Amino acid sequence: MGPERAAEDFKARYPQAERFRATLYGSLAYTGKGHLTDEIILSTLAPKPCEIVFNYEKEDLPHPNMLDLEGFAGDVCVGKQTYLSVGGGTIQRLGEPEMTKGDVYPFRNFEEILAYCREKDCTLDRVVYDFEDDGIGDFLLEVWRTMQAAILRGLTAEGVLPGKLGVLRKAKTLFETVDREETPAQMEKRHLCAFAFATSEENASGGTIVTAPTCGACGVLPAVLFYLSRMHGYSDKRIVAALAVAGLVGITVKQNASVSGAEAGCQAEVGTATSMAAAAVCRLFNAPAGEIEYAAEIALEHQLGLTCDPVCGYVQIPCIERNAVAALRALTSAELAKVLHGTRKISFDLIVHTMYETGKDLNARYRETSEGGLAKNYKVS
Repeated sequence: MGPERAAEDFKARYPQAERFRATLYGSLAYTGKGHLTDEIILSTLAPKPCEIVFNYEKEDLPHPNMLDLEGFAGDVCVGKQTYLSVGGGTIQRLGEPEMTKGDVYPFRNFEEILAYCREKDCTLDRVVYDFEDDGIGDFLLEVWRTMQAAILRGLTAEGVLPGKLGVLRKAKTLFETVDREETPAQMEKRHLCAFAFATSEENASGGTIVTAPTCGACGVLPAVLFYLSRMHGYSDKRIVAALAVAGLVGITVKQNASVSGAEAGCQAEVGTATSMAAAAVCRLFNAPAGEIEYAAEIALEHQLGLTCDPVCGYVQIPCIERNAVAALRALTSAELAKVLHGTRKISFDLIVHTMYETGKDLNARYRETSEGGLAKNYKVS
């Protein structure tokens, strides 16, 4: 998503260009083929030709997801721009602020959000409505409907996912399997996993999903919300409130750390998604803000050090299964927080800070370069 938006921006800035060159660095170079980065850049800049260069040598990058775009008219370079893909589809021109609508919230961290809730005697989702545009409710409803549609498509799809790994789609099998020996509780957990598989497999096959907070972690939050809505019949209004709270958690991580696997490992992607989902569960159960914070903290704390090692650069192994396991962990985190929130010692802000430090300390091989972990040890036949 980030490289696509970078290409769109560059194409609009230099309409006089007759041809382009895109140079990918860092994680974008190492996983570009598996992530189809080259294909999306080519299609976005079409019908004008574009040369794709994978630069594996350049180090000391300002961000591990970096690309240069150059435009040419004849032999003359009419424009060049360096872009950073900082996670969740957000891009940044080097030396400029992120290309978003700017700061929406006046808070530096989650503790300040909680202080606002105490001062106003309001719930966490109320914070979102107080500071976002009037259309935020409609937007979150669209998000929820998109999540549901992705799951429903994924539950009926069969076959093999794109790419050379030959990974079978498993969501339908997980959902439809009949096991007379399993308990109702075991069946429910299997269905939860099926929902996470369904969304992640839609992502891996190019379907429309919601970055929550990223494509690679897109299965966790939708699976948990879909699972609980089926079990308890929650209204769209309740689900939207839960999404608003999940968004606050994601924003806090993005502002104070990173949601980029290339920058901080999968703890930044799936770890954050698990925190968002745990917080959403608590909001559905009408938990107080302190309990919601504790659930989010538990969810992230116990994924510290989680590496990002996609085999061949595809968001398939181990990513899809990881989303399902994380969905289960989100529910467990919420259950623990409900009973133990009065005993907690670690704040969510502290664990976010710790996660970012941990991510920076990870060897680059374990930060979405496909050079370490399963990506190194699993041999594709």
